[in-house]
Amino acid sequence: MNMLHYWRAMWGIIGRELWRFITQRERFISALVRPLVWLFVFAAGFRSALGLAITPPYETYILYEVYITPGLIGMIQLFNGMQSSLSMVYDREMGSMRILMVSPLPRWFLLLSKLLAGTGVSILQVYVFLVVAWFYDIHAPWQGYLSILPALILSGLMLGALGLLLSSFIKQLENFAGVMNFVIFPMFFMSTALYPLWKMKESSVPLSIIAQYNPFSQAVELIRFALYGQFNQTAFIYVFVAFLIFMSTAIMGYNPSKGMMMKKGGA
Repeated sequence: MNMLHYWRAMWGIIGRELWRFITQRERFISALVRPLVWLFVFAAGFRSALGLAITPPYETYILYEVYITPGLIGMIQLFNGMQSSLSMVYDREMGSMRILMVSPLPRWFLLLSKLLAGTGVSILQVYVFLVVAWFYDIHAPWQGYLSILPALILSGLMLGALGLLLSSFIKQLENFAGVMNFVIFPMFFMSTALYPLWKMKESSVPLSIIAQYNPFSQAVELIRFALYGQFNQTAFIYVFVAFLIFMSTAIMGYNPSKGMMMKKGGA
């Protein structure tokens, strides 16, 4: 095996994932509908709860919508990471990954290629969401649309690695939906995606502690700071370490001699 084989395999996996995403329009639409519903409907409910006027001036509730936008970006990447892992379960049992898993290529490389493909898809979804949000008067500094890219890459890798880790424990496709809901909703609601940490601490100190150490919270804060041209060092280190832990554990899980694949009787 030489570098050309690795290169072709990696771009083959990435290209297949991108082509699948482009051709499956319902997947693209559903990926956008979810955060847009939260942006439009949830923010409207927030305005009603506070008794805010729905006529100008709009500054009060626009500020809140600006605040939750990074959280909704994190939601896109979280759901995409789980969706990509769902396809991994299918491909591992009946699709192309079943063949690739027995190829001479190392499994860590195959998993990393799959992870890069899923992260690329999530970044495309995020930028389309930001374009729609722009027309809804949710604006960020133009530099932020560039400075957010490294944060999206790292957070997408971390959340995708978490999905890969979960997929290593799942043998049957029908069991993955329950696991997804068990992970996605607690991670999202017990985070700083919708409310700042200080506000959560006013109502529940234990909840604020959980949110503070929630990897999804740190990913959202990394995105939130990057969108406005700032660098959150604490969030960066936390997300990077979480990515290393999730990815290394997922690689062990897909190792047929050491991980969950061995307990299931092979890949």
